[in-house]
Amino acid sequence: MSKANETGAPIPEAGAAPQRPGAATRPRSPRSSGKSRTARKGLSAAAILGFSAALITLVLDQATKLYTLFVFDLPVKEPVEFAPFINLIVVWNRGISYGLFQQNSDLGRWALIVISILAAIGLSVWIRRTSAKLLAISLGLIVGGAVGNVIDRIAYGAVFDFIQFHIGSWSWYVFNVADAAIVAGVVGLLYDSFVLEGRRAKK
Repeated sequence: MSKANETGAPIPEAGAAPQRPGAATRPRSPRSSGKSRTARKGLSAAAILGFSAALITLVLDQATKLYTLFVFDLPVKEPVEFAPFINLIVVWNRGISYGLFQQNSDLGRWALIVISILAAIGLSVWIRRTSAKLLAISLGLIVGGAVGNVIDRIAYGAVFDFIQFHIGSWSWYVFNVADAAIVAGVVGLLYDSFVLEGRRAKK
C-alpha cells in the first residue's frame, strides 16, 4: 500500500521502481501489430491454389514422361495410336514450347534453362502477391510447366515431347503435359486481364 505526502500524491514504497508517466497507457504501435497479423496470415487462398496448380502440373508432367520413356518404352514402340486424333511418338525438342526457337548449342540450351528459371521465380512472386484465384492458378500452370521442361533440359539435354495431335494427314505440333499447361495458363492470363480485371476494377 502506498503512502501519501503532504500534497496528496502517493509516495512509492521502498524498493519499488519509479513508474514513468504514461508508460502503462502507452498504445502499441499499429505498424508492428499490422506486421504481426500479416506474418500470422501466411499464404492467401489464391496463392495456395496457384502453388498447388504448379506442383500438380510438375508431378503430372514428369510422371507421364518417365512412364512413357522408361516403363511403356515408347522409343521402341512408336508410333502408337492413342486415339483417333492422337498418336504417341518421340520428339526431342531443343527449343521452347511447341518446338519454337530451336537451340543446337550448349550455350543456347543453358540460356533457355536460366531464362525459364528466372521466369518461374518471377511468376512465383506474382502468385504470392495476387489475391485473384484464376490469375494465381494460371500463373501456377505456367510455373509448373516451365519447371517441368527445365528438368528435361538438365537431365536429357532436350525436352521430351510425345503427344501428336493430327487430323488425317495434317499434324499439329508434338507437345507434352507441360506445354499444354503453359498454353492453358496463358489463356487464363488473357481472360483474367481482359475480362476479370475490368470486373474487379468496377467493384
